Amino acid sequence: MIYQGNAVSVQLLDDGIAELKFDLQGESVNKFDRATLEDLSKATEALKGNDQVKGIVVTSAKNVFIVGADITEFTEMFAQDEAEIAKWSRQANDIFNAFEDLDVPKVAAINGFALGGGLEMCLACEFRVMSEQAQVGFPEVKLGIYPGFGGTVRAPRLMGVDNAIEWISAGGQHKPEKAFKDGMVDAVVKHDDVRDAAIDLVKQCLAGKIDFRAKRQEKLEPLPMPPMEQMMAFQTGSAMVQQQAGKNYPAPMEAVKSMQKAAGMKRDEALDVESKGFAKVAKTPQATAMVGLFLADQQVKKVNGKTAKASREIKNAAVLGAGIMGGGIAFQSALKGTPIVMKDIADKALDLGMNEASKLLAKRVSKGKMDAAKMGKTLSMIRPTLSYGDFTNIDVVVEAVVENPKIKQSVLAETEEKVDGAVLASNTSTISITRLAEALKKPENFGGMHFFNPVHMMPLVEVIRGEKTSDETVATLVKYAQKMGKNPVVVNDCPGFLVNRVLFPYFAGFGMLVRDGADFQQVDKVMQKFGWPMGPAYLLDVVGIDTGVHAAEVMAEGFPDRMQHDFKDPSEIMFENERYGQKNGIGFYKYEEDKKGKPKKVVDEKTYELIKPMVTGESKEFDADDIIARMMIPMCTETIRCLEDNIVGSAAEADMAMIYGIGFPPFRGGPLRYIDSIGTKAFAELCDKYAHLGKLYEAPQMLKDKAAKGEAFFA
Repeated sequence: MIYQGNAVSVQLLDDGIAELKFDLQGESVNKFDRATLEDLSKATEALKGNDQVKGIVVTSAKNVFIVGADITEFTEMFAQDEAEIAKWSRQANDIFNAFEDLDVPKVAAINGFALGGGLEMCLACEFRVMSEQAQVGFPEVKLGIYPGFGGTVRAPRLMGVDNAIEWISAGGQHKPEKAFKDGMVDAVVKHDDVRDAAIDLVKQCLAGKIDFRAKRQEKLEPLPMPPMEQMMAFQTGSAMVQQQAGKNYPAPMEAVKSMQKAAGMKRDEALDVESKGFAKVAKTPQATAMVGLFLADQQVKKVNGKTAKASREIKNAAVLGAGIMGGGIAFQSALKGTPIVMKDIADKALDLGMNEASKLLAKRVSKGKMDAAKMGKTLSMIRPTLSYGDFTNIDVVVEAVVENPKIKQSVLAETEEKVDGAVLASNTSTISITRLAEALKKPENFGGMHFFNPVHMMPLVEVIRGEKTSDETVATLVKYAQKMGKNPVVVNDCPGFLVNRVLFPYFAGFGMLVRDGADFQQVDKVMQKFGWPMGPAYLLDVVGIDTGVHAAEVMAEGFPDRMQHDFKDPSEIMFENERYGQKNGIGFYKYEEDKKGKPKKVVDEKTYELIKPMVTGESKEFDADDIIARMMIPMCTETIRCLEDNIVGSAAEADMAMIYGIGFPPFRGGPLRYIDSIGTKAFAELCDKYAHLGKLYEAPQMLKDKAAKGEAFFA
């Protein structure tokens, strides 16, 4: 054994070939934490001083190669100043350089995921051999940063400017075919042959068949492109990246700038540029929010994993109601491998549900994500029926009938009689789970499963615990959501649960702005620029004005002190005029079909005529910051109240629910992290500034307490 550490070992094989193996002890995956980097440095020193080593193959003892840097270390590290962050990046690069400079052929055997720093480790080798099952990529931009272990320097020199810009700025994970085609890897082999193929490639280098030194030299020199060609390549790449990333995500553009600035430099000077640029993006609010988002996501998954351990076994499921939602639930269950019975009271409805599933599967086939045989197999896992006679051995039943408490209670009670001890769930967006449970003999076997539309696209499922819902039922519903490929968040029962309870104060803020003379189009534009996928008027049209009005009534009844209003809301005006949004082609906007047959919004001047009587005073243009404050304060304060009321278990779960459920701008991290970015004291003062607008704008006690102590929602 040449070297043995906690994460890296080096052993001499036959023919003078050393195997440098990553195997981080106590962890399921390999990652580059500080200790692993130190281990790599010591292993490199041991290799450098060993005359017997003629070549090196880099392997992993785990199912993955290396998944990247240890993101749990980022929060503390990124709290330092730019100079310290740049120093850390440069020190890591010195370790990679020392390994790269070993004057022997080095081949990485990529057996699984090699992402971020893991792929950068592979780039420090002269060659890369990839398993047909592996994936590689630079996902750093999804954390608001870009590669800081040499990726922006080595990638363009190995695979060309265009490919490097695409790989680094888009943050994707790539399969072997693309990795080979784009020049990231040198060979793709069967999974079981990766290590042997890498060793063979080292032997070919040692036999003089391949010039490994020339390959290494490419990475040490400036980009071999004429200045004019280089300028054109970066200009084209910059334009593409700017268009795709937009102004709210600076990391992709900063990565391109770093690559361009370093293009004419040798490796070490170029790496200085990378380290300084990396430090610059690491200090952006986007990096803080997106790293926090990653950690919150991990925390939610950990909570769910612990909860799901108490789950019953789930082999077969059923859905009641074969509409768009029922069909979507059936599709998702079957797609992820859980057979499902879809029941309705009419053949026509069952046809609608099966057509919905068929349409979604056909789209996957057309995009090459599935073949026709898999489509047929998936469809066969959905069994349409008019009879409870097909409900044998059903473990979970999801009710997805119309949003009417009496109908839901009747259907649930009837189902309880027909299934022996199965877990029951209602897919409801507004109706109390505790209230629905009153119709059941075993309320402990019943909970809520609030899916978001469209089911196949929206990652969130709210699992709702009623007053009598058992822990086992919650665990089973969490497990079923996970099996469906969804991200569940467990919440306690209240009007609107978590997401709608938080969303409708946001809509209330919109209504008050319009009442006070704001142009709904200006509000939409400001909030879209803030980072929302669409503004509030457009969102209400997409949700359905009738749905929104009904939900607002539920909120007003549940929280009259702050959600009842003494004026006619613009949504109510749209509803009274049968303008229901996209579902009937007219709401705040008119909708026409575009070339792809999708609804395209068009301004309708009549909207202004209808709204005019509700406006108090003159129409006026509001300052963008004023609009943002009036829209975001009600949403953020209600999120805090959900924490106060124990509706949701943690700040991380609250934020992730809003990211997963309604598209809260990811680069802002969620409502509570957004408050932290402003500061709890400053946000409490902002609430005070707008408190004259009503209780929706008053600072909750939890916020006041944190502001007084100088605490944040996330440490």
